[in-house]
Amino acid sequence: MVAAAIILGAIAILLAWPVPAILPGARWAYKRPTLGLLVWQLVALVGGFSMIGSLVLLGAATFASDLPDAATGMWRFVTHNELPEGSSVWSLLALSGALFLTVHLLLNLLVTFVYAERERARHSQLITLLSEPMTDRPGTRLIDTPAPVAYCLPGALTSVTVLSAGLIALLDEEELRAVVEHERAHVRLRHDIVLIFFTAWKASLPWLPTARNASREVALLLEMHADDNALKDVSRGSLARAITVVAEGGALPQRSELSAAMPESTPKELRARLLRLA
Repeated sequence: MVAAAIILGAIAILLAWPVPAILPGARWAYKRPTLGLLVWQLVALVGGFSMIGSLVLLGAATFASDLPDAATGMWRFVTHNELPEGSSVWSLLALSGALFLTVHLLLNLLVTFVYAERERARHSQLITLLSEPMTDRPGTRLIDTPAPVAYCLPGALTSVTVLSAGLIALLDEEELRAVVEHERAHVRLRHDIVLIFFTAWKASLPWLPTARNASREVALLLEMHADDNALKDVSRGSLARAITVVAEGGALPQRSELSAAMPESTPKELRARLLRLA
């Protein structure tokens, strides 16, 4: 089991630094955002399980030579406080570290989810007060502001797309349809759930390059994924112009990264989205 623990530890190290350091900005990921999202999720899952698994195997190695017997030995230790001969404080520290890391990750995920739901509910109430439903576009609400605003507000049972009067005035019919289809793709594909997981991961391990890089890169890939879905109904030129107009506007009311679907794009990220539409 020690050999397996070392192998898992090596995998965890690879997925914690060198791999996430070279993934951001990869052309193949921008060309196929679905594949890019899958790779990032695999990096996160495999990296997390490898990190925890290496600690478990390292700690269990002193209880027995194989995992079933080691599990029996650990259960005996928990129930009868009996340590096998040859065990040390290091094995207990490794097992404690695995337990702490697991609880830490799960609690951060729970806190992030609760916070996101609370923010979404608050934002939904605010939108209800400041906007009115669009009769010609079901599931869409209109804010009376000159700023070009468009975003989605996902929910467990109902979701809403928010547009501004200023945006409608600036876009033609196809460009407006591009915006609506993009935002509805976020809602339909539940991109907010993917973002919540990576936001929780970043909050849990802010010192880890994987967590830091993944949160921002995944948000960009989700935007590209929604762009690709919008392209099924509109032209590249219409979508590119719609993206530019929305990016030049501000968002009223101010939204958090979790209450609305996606965080605001940086100029570099906006350029990456537009280049793939050229």
